[in-house]
Amino acid sequence: MKLAVEFPSVSYREGGEAVLRLARAIEEIGFDQLDMFDHVVMGFPTESREAPMYPPKMPILEALMTLSYVAAATKTIGLGTEVLVLPQRQPVLVAKQISTLDTLSGGRVRLGVGVGWQESEYDALEERFNNRGRRMDEAIDVLRSYWRDDNISFDGDHYSSVAMAMEPKPPQGGNLPIWIGGNAEAALKRVAARGDGWLATAITDAAVANRCREKISAYAEAAGRDPASIGYQMMLDVPPRDDAGKAFYADVGNVARRAAEVQAMGFEWGALNATAIFQSGARSVDAIIDVLSRAHAAIRQEIG
Repeated sequence: MKLAVEFPSVSYREGGEAVLRLARAIEEIGFDQLDMFDHVVMGFPTESREAPMYPPKMPILEALMTLSYVAAATKTIGLGTEVLVLPQRQPVLVAKQISTLDTLSGGRVRLGVGVGWQESEYDALEERFNNRGRRMDEAIDVLRSYWRDDNISFDGDHYSSVAMAMEPKPPQGGNLPIWIGGNAEAALKRVAARGDGWLATAITDAAVANRCREKISAYAEAAGRDPASIGYQMMLDVPPRDDAGKAFYADVGNVARRAAEVQAMGFEWGALNATAIFQSGARSVDAIIDVLSRAHAAIRQEIG
């Protein structure tokens, strides 16, 4: 099993060098992927909307800027997002940003995308929320075209380009992997039709996980794609919102056992959430590194 770490924005509180130190440690420990969580802004509750899923003032570093920063301090680890809320961003600009990151990192980028859930964030970024799924599909096609084609012309319902060029192309070209998050039926269809992999939230019921994978395979076959070409990653645990959730990373034995369960469900990737590690009691970069190191060792001992 390959292992990804969702990078904790809270590390910035110890300064920029601490962010780099944590990124280098994640690579040196032996993790395969470093992913950034994405929100540009968070909304306060108002009379017309409920409180968001996370505290409005939760610190969140901008994903692509942070990845560029840590790319210069690392050498081999994969760099990506888990997930970038693509429909609230302009896709041609995203294509350029990701192409540049892939170029400067030596072809290490895997882009994870999702439609998001926070309507107020879309409002603040002046993008429509109610058609985000349809725009997501087109945006993925726009990215592929700009990474692949010499002369780009794209005529969609939401985005268009006429006789444009974008250089340099990313080292991975149009094959730069795009993995898609979300458990809704539309997300599973999107993975099957356009994605290189599925980024699943934590699923504890193996039957549910198997049904989702079977649906993706069936949709892929219907779309004329090889189901075997699609990768699978699952979070080892959901972000903690109560004391029980915060206990998960407090015992690395939990993490190792859960990794074995995820592997048995047919997922070749598992994702650890370093923000959740912070919430579980590791309140410094050094403490987070210690937990990640012990968790990695425990997982390797459990499943190889």
